[in-house]
Amino acid sequence: MRIAVLLTTFNRREKTLRCLSALQSQSLPPGADLSVFLTDDQSADGTAAAVGKAFPQTTLYEGTGSLFWAGGMRHTWRMAMKTEPDFFLLLNDDTTLFSDAVSSLLAVAQKKPGAICIGSTRDESSGLLSYGGWKITASKRWQSEKVFSSTDILSCDFANANIMLVPAEVARINGVLSDRFTHALADYDYCLRAKRNGINVVLAPGFQGSCTDDHQVNWVSAGSPLVERIKYLHSPKGLNYTEYLWFIRTYFPLSYPAAFLKLWLKTLLPVIWDRFKKMPGISVAG
Repeated sequence: MRIAVLLTTFNRREKTLRCLSALQSQSLPPGADLSVFLTDDQSADGTAAAVGKAFPQTTLYEGTGSLFWAGGMRHTWRMAMKTEPDFFLLLNDDTTLFSDAVSSLLAVAQKKPGAICIGSTRDESSGLLSYGGWKITASKRWQSEKVFSSTDILSCDFANANIMLVPAEVARINGVLSDRFTHALADYDYCLRAKRNGINVVLAPGFQGSCTDDHQVNWVSAGSPLVERIKYLHSPKGLNYTEYLWFIRTYFPLSYPAAFLKLWLKTLLPVIWDRFKKMPGISVAG
């Protein structure tokens, strides 16, 4: 079993080195072989040089400097496809795999052939679930909840690609991450598109690694100038206006009016989120 590990990096040298070190320390089943492919998007902190020195067996590619996460992963994936592996393992460079992570994913892949297999991560500080699989809880609406089991393989609808094992036959049907996405949502889209193509998405039991959830506040405070809030509205790392609305319209059309309104409220009236998001007992969705 040949597994192509796919990563993209930008100015996270120490996290990237830690990720690769954990990857190198995997306890693999007999016959399993890992090949690492990494696109460094012109990091200014010496990530590429450090990786080349510490892990010379890694296949390194240089990005354009503006690939972001989805673009960098697409480039890595397309290059790695030329080696014709049996599996592709999408891995975030801020994720530290546990020593049996790849083995546990492969065990699930044997039980669920032809399925995308997701690994869960826990926060290093709290020990709580940080990234993994999600189930949709309302038809055609953007409502979902995280799923997790320490013992059972679970079905899910979409997932974070912090740890995502994709069989080669799935990639032949589903392709790589969509060109529609610059940074975020590409992993969600990949899973939802796979489900439409009749491909199962399953969640491996237990935790396969650790990763801190760094997606907290997703608006710019009312104290910031309007020009900054408009910039954030359209930023790939901000509210990602065009791509987000395409995603909602495509998969959750009944939520489109509310999603459109919410993006503009966050931009024009962020005081609502500043004031009420932090108050106990009051929830503002999104």
